[in-house]
Amino acid sequence: MSLDIQSAPVSSPLRDTIDTVSTDSPESPAIVSISDIHGYLDQARSALLTLNDHPNFAPVVTADENGKLHWADKNYVLVFNGDLVDRGPKNEETLSMVERLIDEAPTGRIRVTLGNHESMILAPDEFRFADWYSTSVDDDGRKQFLQNIIDGHVIAAYDGYAVTYAHAGAKTEYDARTVNDELIDAAEKLRSAIGTMDDGPVQSRLSEEHPFVLGKGDRGVKGPSAGLIWMSWKHLTPDSPPQVVGHTRQTNPQTKGSVHCQDLIQKNRDSPSGEGVFVETSESLVALRRDADDSVSTKPLA
Repeated sequence: MSLDIQSAPVSSPLRDTIDTVSTDSPESPAIVSISDIHGYLDQARSALLTLNDHPNFAPVVTADENGKLHWADKNYVLVFNGDLVDRGPKNEETLSMVERLIDEAPTGRIRVTLGNHESMILAPDEFRFADWYSTSVDDDGRKQFLQNIIDGHVIAAYDGYAVTYAHAGAKTEYDARTVNDELIDAAEKLRSAIGTMDDGPVQSRLSEEHPFVLGKGDRGVKGPSAGLIWMSWKHLTPDSPPQVVGHTRQTNPQTKGSVHCQDLIQKNRDSPSGEGVFVETSESLVALRRDADDSVSTKPLA
């Protein structure tokens, strides 16, 4: 299985930026972001429902009688900032949740950035993790996932109000539309190769031909020259462009200059608290986190 999205394609510039999202509200839509779910669906549900449990926020999702999450039809854009799968026990259920929200929400209101684990769906031959979901997707599932990239449902980066959302981030300035077009170029080349003798060779060339997006780094993966989906948090510097990233596990939200890391689920998954989301408006960026007593606290980030 892979993402099976029924919604219409999302074209640029709606694909790339909050600035083009239309709304009937006099207020601009807020952006809710969550990263690195990794198949830990229960913790992701708890994080997404933090807005429901805080008096100052409208819900971004609601839960039905079976616990499934649905789009709440409020004035939001929801960004899944990479690494939906692997490690946790509910990979297909996580993908089903994302599919459902994309199909229920207006076009462009759900944005999924490519994580390094989703990149393994593109190029499974380049990795040796046989027990992971991402490297076990069959050719039809890989084609389907690549079509999601071509259709603008899965992207490399998304421009918010003051920050850009990318799974791992970059130390230098970049344009969301440019890197999203580059990812589509890679997806189109690979999709046409799947099922042919060219599949393996195209996989092996992807990171070399598209280093800014797919590059793994020159000192092993996550090295200082890695691309948008592989860059380690430790290599981002306070003068890096304003970004919200995931990719590097944290117990609490972390900030360097104008870069903020929101990878909170894995380090907190055995705790009764800690999971959460970021919420960006045209005026602020805050973290919402689940507390041990099941209440929700906020922390200003910018």
